[in-house]
Amino acid sequence: MLLIADLLLLSLLSVRGGKPVCQTYGTKELSQFFKDGDISIGGIFSFHQKPVIVNPALQVNPGTIQCEGLDPGELQYAYTMMFAIEEINNSSELLPGLTLGYRILDSCPSIPLSIRASLNLMNRYEEGEGSCNKPSTVQAVIGETTSTSTIGIARTMGPFHIPVISHSATCACLSNRREYPSFFRTIPSDLYQSRALAKLVKHFGWTWVGAIRTNSDYGNGGMATFLKAAEKEGVCVEYSVAIYRTDPKKWFLEVVDIIKKSTSKVIVAFVDGTDLDILIKELYVQNVTGLQWVGSEGWITYRYIASPINYAVVKGAVGFAALNAHIPGLQEFLANSRPSTRPGDQGLVELWETVFGCTLTPQAAQGSVTACTGEESLWDTDSRFTDVSDASLLNNVYKATYAVAHALHLMVTCQDGQGPFENNTCADRENLQPWQVLHYLTQVNFTTKIGENVFFDEMGDPAARYALVNWQMDEIGHILFKTIGYFDALQPEGQQFQMKPGVEAIWAGEKLEVPKSICSESCLPGTRRAVVKSKPICCFDCIVCADGEFSNSTNAVKCEKCPPEYKSNEERNTCDMKAIEFLTFRELMGLLLVTFSVFGACLEMTTALIFFHYRQTPIVRANNSELSFLLLFSLTLCFLCSLTFIGRPSEWSCMLRHTAFGITFVLCISCVLGKTIVVVMAFRATLPGSNVMKWFGPAQQRLSVLAFTLIQVVICILWLTINPPFPFKNMKHKEKIILECALGSPIGFWAVLGYIGLLAILCFILAFLARKLPDNFNEAKFITFSMLIFCAVWITFIPAYVSSPGKFTVAVEIFAILASSYGMLFCIFLPKCYIILLKPEKNTKKHLMGKMTSKAL
Repeated sequence: MLLIADLLLLSLLSVRGGKPVCQTYGTKELSQFFKDGDISIGGIFSFHQKPVIVNPALQVNPGTIQCEGLDPGELQYAYTMMFAIEEINNSSELLPGLTLGYRILDSCPSIPLSIRASLNLMNRYEEGEGSCNKPSTVQAVIGETTSTSTIGIARTMGPFHIPVISHSATCACLSNRREYPSFFRTIPSDLYQSRALAKLVKHFGWTWVGAIRTNSDYGNGGMATFLKAAEKEGVCVEYSVAIYRTDPKKWFLEVVDIIKKSTSKVIVAFVDGTDLDILIKELYVQNVTGLQWVGSEGWITYRYIASPINYAVVKGAVGFAALNAHIPGLQEFLANSRPSTRPGDQGLVELWETVFGCTLTPQAAQGSVTACTGEESLWDTDSRFTDVSDASLLNNVYKATYAVAHALHLMVTCQDGQGPFENNTCADRENLQPWQVLHYLTQVNFTTKIGENVFFDEMGDPAARYALVNWQMDEIGHILFKTIGYFDALQPEGQQFQMKPGVEAIWAGEKLEVPKSICSESCLPGTRRAVVKSKPICCFDCIVCADGEFSNSTNAVKCEKCPPEYKSNEERNTCDMKAIEFLTFRELMGLLLVTFSVFGACLEMTTALIFFHYRQTPIVRANNSELSFLLLFSLTLCFLCSLTFIGRPSEWSCMLRHTAFGITFVLCISCVLGKTIVVVMAFRATLPGSNVMKWFGPAQQRLSVLAFTLIQVVICILWLTINPPFPFKNMKHKEKIILECALGSPIGFWAVLGYIGLLAILCFILAFLARKLPDNFNEAKFITFSMLIFCAVWITFIPAYVSSPGKFTVAVEIFAILASSYGMLFCIFLPKCYIILLKPEKNTKKHLMGKMTSKAL
């Protein structure tokens, strides 16, 4: 609490004689780099990575917090800013007549020191009257590198509407305009990066990963977004732990133990480089290597941790970084840089003395350390400071500086009466305010020398474009951040990733094949995933699709049902067309039924020819030859109508087969019924005084047959009119499609059958009652047998018809037609043919009129 109070209350307002006087708390802090100009821009960078810990005794002022561990990369950021300002000052098109100056301070990766630097940029170290109400000494601030430090700077400067433009802070929280109203950045937000990381993990098939984050706004916010995006992509996280540089060693050892015990082979690290450096060194000590690391921009191109020891642990790491770019003239500017010993501009002194092993302070020269000669040149060194092979973040600093310059240019070139402020006024060039610069930054839209378009959205964010980099080591042991692909969030879904052609990636263990990291092996096509209880969704069993279902993709969540006309194949990975089944003329059963049908029709015609040839003989004349010929004709039609049941069903064949069957059988039964009535009436006519036959002569017989048949015709017409039979695909069977004739109206079908059955039963009863008449009229016996067979066949037909599957249903119906037809043919006409052909001596009138013992009906 003391440290926060000491840093935030840098100026204390006291009243002396009624005038405000500011008195600064703490010690005076000098800038690292400084240059005067008409307009000044501030810069805050972490030139040193390790703040020296001060343990205040609360008794004496501990003085300025010192930093150590020089980072040449942060010096590059500052010099890139200075290089851009030099270009702008030398430009005749941008800010003509004005020069830009700068004040650049060191912050270390420390929130308190970052806040102190931001307060120092707003108000210089001064005491005196009126120093409290002076305007800010800078119009905008560029920095910081880490999100955590940038949050402190943005919160400090936001209330004063001083623009802060970061080249590297990616925390999605900084896009909150309510909390950070003056923040901009030239690097995409973690919101896009976190989603892109989830897509990256999914792209390479890693569905089982571990997660490590920095315990800060940057890490916690970025990881939270990643976890949501990963869940949508079907990626499971085995563990998620947070680390921070101030955590005790015991916690880092626990994290190492979690990594060692895990089964995932991929680690997604959304961390700051300084925090990860501590963890990697512990992993190296315990020889935990061979894991695939996926990194955020917070460390993936962080040179400070790119050491051989760290490479042994994270070799082959991949992650997103800002797009690399070549800035013309920057390397020469860096190599030509020379240190200054002027107070407030000594930022290069430490690097110079380290690189050349000399001192720029002659009075400090002693022992082996000699004074610098002034002849030293960075051209003669292989320093990281002059290495611009990875200029991704340098380009972001470059764009940020130019964005401020373009905002200032729009402000100073504003024409009176067309300004954006009250009453269409413009900013006062002699008294520029940071809030005015803030307004114009939202309007900035320009293209850099290298053709990159720069603009900010309503949240202060640029377009989300990333380079996919890969940690590799060259022949001399230098660690490279090699670009192997690109990600562009503006592209449509599925086209956002683009791998760089001709570039080979190195993966964990320096392998050339992408490693696998899954909880369960992928379910092959033909199977589906079944989640295992109490385990993440990525841990599953594979279950074969059920019959009639299929899956044609890997890791299918569910099996799809085949269309009704299809069935699943044996592998269950596709659907095959079901076999179409109907009774055909080509198959054995169809041929047999056709043969029996044609044979029966031939027998009928042969019988008819025999009867026609012997039509004058007593036996033919005695048995009502007219009804016999009509019966033979109808039986022939019965045999032939069975042929309509064979073949592919069509609309006409379906209507024909049932109606033809119903009408021909009624005609046949009507003839048999007529013959039965004739037998009974003939017997009645032989009784003394009987006058029955005149009421049932030939005309009445024809009329009865016609009447019985017309009733069936009417039933069939009503059936065909109301709801006729139609062709139907029966798809209830799993293996086949049965083409059959649907009845249309079941009532019509059973009415036709019922009427036939009614006539058959009536005929059977009359024939049965007449079975014991004199032998002269013994045709009743044969009719009785024929009707008995007919009824038996059709009674057994009903359950057989209902239970028979597929084409056998049709076969059963044909069999019933043929069996009943053969029954009537043999029972009624076979005995007569036997007498006509083989026993002609019985085919005489005398034999037929022979007296027998009379028997009453």
